[in-house]
Amino acid sequence: MLHQVIRADDGEQIHVHVSGSGSPILLLHGWTANHASWAPLVAPLSQHFRLLRPDARAHGGHALTVNHEPDVKRLARDIINLLDHFEIERIAAVGHSMGALTLWQCLQDFGTERFSHLAFIDQSPKLMTDDTWNAGIYGDFDSARAQRLIDDLEADFVEAVLRLIAFGLNDKARGTYLRNSSGWCAARDSLRNINPQSAIAIWKSLASADYRVVLPTIKVPTLLAYGTSSNFYPAETARFVASHMPQAKLSLYEGADHGPHLLQPDRFTRELVELING
Repeated sequence: MLHQVIRADDGEQIHVHVSGSGSPILLLHGWTANHASWAPLVAPLSQHFRLLRPDARAHGGHALTVNHEPDVKRLARDIINLLDHFEIERIAAVGHSMGALTLWQCLQDFGTERFSHLAFIDQSPKLMTDDTWNAGIYGDFDSARAQRLIDDLEADFVEAVLRLIAFGLNDKARGTYLRNSSGWCAARDSLRNINPQSAIAIWKSLASADYRVVLPTIKVPTLLAYGTSSNFYPAETARFVASHMPQAKLSLYEGADHGPHLLQPDRFTRELVELING
């Protein structure tokens, strides 16, 4: 595996981990995660593909020097900067959680020309709920609840992020959080490496975004992987996304939470390879 540092067009450093050889796949992680979150998929995928796993700016423990409060539009532009740096004309891209939102923003801003295949993992195109939308976070994440989260993040960033994950739709997550299991302890330690100011700025931009109008414009082969026991999204979310993307195939992972690709990495790898190889 090779760790490379490139410069975005605003001068910020972007850290990218590259492994394998063959046609390229871009793997975009979720909010407060980093490139290492894809670890279970690296070995099987890098046998056949060249994997590019960037740390999104403000993630991975890399201090920002140019803009300490980036937004999702900047993250999307970083994708294009990355493709230009590696001289990649077209790539298959996989986005989990924030990575999916970043991909939708990129498609909205730059179109689909740079992407041959796409995969979106357990994500709603609109986080906040209102009178017209009940398929966002928890199915009832309205503006008041969104503001309470911002207040919690500013008061105690680490624990607020953990509570966001734990006190959702997945009872198992709630139980393991209350028991303070080893996984939550490890997550707590990892979150302490993140600058709250930058992460909160990104979160605010994600929460205000609405990519529902983008979905019908995505006319490349697409895999949708959703957990039936997602921490965040009701069943309506997956059905909506699948019904509004012309070339999407929905794959439901029974009993999986917000990370279905991590619960069943072999299955996700197989489905992604089948998508790309056609």
